[in-house]
Amino acid sequence: MKRDDVVLITGASAGIGEALAVELSSRGLRTALLARRTDRTERLAARLGGDARSLAIACDVTVEGALDEAVALTLQRFGRIDAVVANAGFGVDGALARLSLDDYRRQFETNVFGVLRTAMATRAPLAATRGVFAAVGSVSAYVSAPGASAYNMSKGAVRSLCETLNAEWAPAGVAVVHIAPGFVSSEIRKVDRKGQLREGAKDPVPGWLQLSAEAAAREIADALSARRAEAVITGHGKALVWLSRRAPAVLRQLLKLMARQARPSKGEG
Repeated sequence: MKRDDVVLITGASAGIGEALAVELSSRGLRTALLARRTDRTERLAARLGGDARSLAIACDVTVEGALDEAVALTLQRFGRIDAVVANAGFGVDGALARLSLDDYRRQFETNVFGVLRTAMATRAPLAATRGVFAAVGSVSAYVSAPGASAYNMSKGAVRSLCETLNAEWAPAGVAVVHIAPGFVSSEIRKVDRKGQLREGAKDPVPGWLQLSAEAAAREIADALSARRAEAVITGHGKALVWLSRRAPAVLRQLLKLMARQARPSKGEG
């Protein structure tokens, strides 16, 4: 990617999305910031250069037509789209016995169909610029931790979609990048099963295990520039993906141990 290229980012109001917008802007790119919370993206857009350099767009990736409208607004303002980062997502936690089908549907509506809507809406403008499409998945696509089946399934689907599009879009010159973070400092673990932020909620992951969003953004930006097929983010994430590929039996035993240690009371799962 080069200076003045245009990148569209979903879920740009916080966490990885916000940090990536700042990082790419520092590298000279113009940004279209999509999120439901426009108060945040409008402030961010002002920081990143205002109307000439950054555009805040209200967009809910679960709403039909919302991505098409956002793409049209981006093209109207900037005239092109060179890169897209489908970052919007949240996590539904809980053992299968504690979840309903609606919990799984809600998870897939954002994490899977939101990414799919983003890909469908941006395919043509990316083909026009021979650009880059990236989807933020998770190490959970490789490591299916107990108590997170809905989230694991959704991120596995994102990985599969990226692998498919990597082949399908290659003839058009569009690179597809699967981003697989481990634990990154963000609000995602403070969002409840319905996708609502719980202000003041404690992050269950200790801080020493989290990579800063800014550091993750630098790695993601490098992967986009290099048009790499995949970028696994965080040291522990790389180690877990290595285990899944090289020692899957060992990983399965570790996950079973985790499940036993977190075993709920009788009847809950």
